[in-house]
Amino acid sequence: QVHLVESGGGLVQAGGSLRLSCAASGSIFSINAMGWYRQAPGKQRELVAGFTTGFTSGGSSYYADSVKGRFTISRDNAKNTMYLQMNSLKPEDTAVYYCTVRGLIEYWGQGTQVTVSS
Repeated sequence: QVHLVESGGGLVQAGGSLRLSCAASGSIFSINAMGWYRQAPGKQRELVAGFTTGFTSGGSSYYADSVKGRFTISRDNAKNTMYLQMNSLKPEDTAVYYCTVRGLIEYWGQGTQVTVSS
């Protein structure tokens, strides 16, 4: 089993930045992919960014077109923590952001609210 704890959400003005963190614990070795999703009110959950591997070296990252060039996904394998650096935030980025990892099953964090004011 994997437990995920997210942090770093908040209220920011358009053009500002936030960094989200996702700390994982438990069966880290079983993780083979991970990423960030978001869900805005009244909308479906959508992929933001991800890694094709877990907390190991190698693999690649990928992004939704809507965040390319503004968001950066990263990880600290020693700390079993994944990050999402969000720059040039827009009001349409407002959503609850979730981290997720895939092992034998998918695990999800509790979500953290990001609100971008215009």
